[in-house]
Amino acid sequence: MKPLTNTDFLKTPRILKITAFSLISITFFYLGKHWSNSGYQQLLFFPTPQNSIFISPNNDKSFNITPLISQNQPDQPPTDQAITLTPLPIYPPPDESPLSVPNPTFGIIDSDGKMTDDFEVGEFDPDIAENWGNGTENDSASKNLKVRVRKYELCPESMREYIPCLDNVEAINRLKQTKKGERFERHCPQKGKQRNCLVRPPKGYRQPIPWPRSRDEVWYSNVPHTRLVEDKGGQNWISKEKDKFKFPGGGTQFIHGADKYLDQISQMVPDITFGHHTRMILDVGCGVASFGAYLLSRNVMTMSVAPKDVHENQIQFALERGVPAMVAAFATHRLLYPSQAFELIHCSRCRINWTRDDGILLLEVNRMLRAGGYFAWAAQPVYKHEQVLEEQWEEMLNLTTHLCWELVKKEGYIAIWKKPLNNSCYLSRDPGAIPPLCDPDDDPDNVWYVDLKACISRLPENGYGANVSTWPSRLYTPPDRLQSIQYESYIARKELLKAENKFWSETIAGYVRAWHWKKFRLRNVMDMKAGFGGFAAALIDQGLDCWVLNVVPVSGSNTLPVLYDRGLLGVMHDWYYSKLSD
Repeated sequence: MKPLTNTDFLKTPRILKITAFSLISITFFYLGKHWSNSGYQQLLFFPTPQNSIFISPNNDKSFNITPLISQNQPDQPPTDQAITLTPLPIYPPPDESPLSVPNPTFGIIDSDGKMTDDFEVGEFDPDIAENWGNGTENDSASKNLKVRVRKYELCPESMREYIPCLDNVEAINRLKQTKKGERFERHCPQKGKQRNCLVRPPKGYRQPIPWPRSRDEVWYSNVPHTRLVEDKGGQNWISKEKDKFKFPGGGTQFIHGADKYLDQISQMVPDITFGHHTRMILDVGCGVASFGAYLLSRNVMTMSVAPKDVHENQIQFALERGVPAMVAAFATHRLLYPSQAFELIHCSRCRINWTRDDGILLLEVNRMLRAGGYFAWAAQPVYKHEQVLEEQWEEMLNLTTHLCWELVKKEGYIAIWKKPLNNSCYLSRDPGAIPPLCDPDDDPDNVWYVDLKACISRLPENGYGANVSTWPSRLYTPPDRLQSIQYESYIARKELLKAENKFWSETIAGYVRAWHWKKFRLRNVMDMKAGFGGFAAALIDQGLDCWVLNVVPVSGSNTLPVLYDRGLLGVMHDWYYSKLSD
């Protein structure tokens, strides 16, 4: 092969192409620079590192822009007049003084609207409450921040457990009679007579013991009452040891403990499968709510209710333990729960005369009991052979027979009845049978200040309310009664429920990640506008060990039946106004 000389190398096609491309590039560069210097005004440049401004070299020059104006613009005819550009002012360098102190952070969101997770949940400080005083204003100054806060006064010491609509002594004293328990019902203050003060915490209040330890013990200083210990000390309800109350899990009728009592009920009626078919329970006259406390470990939600009577602190004990509970009484008005809410209603020595006034109180139980649900009664008339008690038992048998309830099992001191699945038994009774069926236009879900009615609430002919799924699938299955509620919407109900579930699922998942909710040890939670219960369902999905009281405002659609069909606790309430006393 012939070697390649230097002269031959310079004549190769590749070298010729590179040389031509370079010459063309240099030519275009100089032409562009020349055109730029005689054409448009150059821009201003502000380099970041230096506090100075570069001015275009074309400053103070005049340019004729006529050739640059489009000939297709009739509104702006061309002109030969040269346009003189006004020199741009030269601004002084920016201030190099230190930046001002950033706005302080308040809570989780600072004054700039930025989110932060740099916060901690602190312990309860009793000094703040005890030294609050009754001033009207408070000045707080920190550096350049000054805030004026208006303070509510503290309520008197005697009002540490004040409940406005239950402790309205003036209204209670005006009642014409109290023999039916009227004094235990709501009597809200009239307009202008409401209290406008903060209810004090108990002296020495401490951060509550977290669940599940709180089921068995609470701080004495948080619920400083010994009346129940004195009255029920021998019945295994509650005891006091040093600075704590202890809850052995017993009761008046279940002296061997709540767990064995629940096992006995399951053995008596195997169809009562706790946490599977039986999810929602009402415990009437709950005491310290040990019945509901031990059902929680069996995936059962129990609404424990009792009146605020001589043992006014029963419900407070239950809530301090972390157990669902409400102050409520069987008296003259419907309880604030929907029809067919509970698979089981339980009464253990609840001191209620179920047969009075033609059985009007047991008829309220019948309204709230789900079709095919059970009523468990543990009381002396069931097992004691005394004339008065045997007469009460016969009255109870007669009333339940007229209600078409079936006595499924009687064992020891417990009797269990079952409600029918439909209206066929009611319709087959003799004409004029007592108690009668309620009018077809009676709404059994209307509960806000509705008087008790001595009639049997009809069951839906389409079986709504009876056909609920087992737990936990019922939480995600749109119930039949979703179609029967009055709801203003142009979208399908099932789609609305699914959309609400998705919204709260994503929202709560974000809270858990960003705000570390699992560290908060949430236990007693309230949703003040529950809708279909998506918020509570999301908490369950996230594995947060808490229970939610879902509140349905009176002013909106009554979604309570949907909540209970999903296996969630709910109650109707009014956040906007209170019914005034007569």
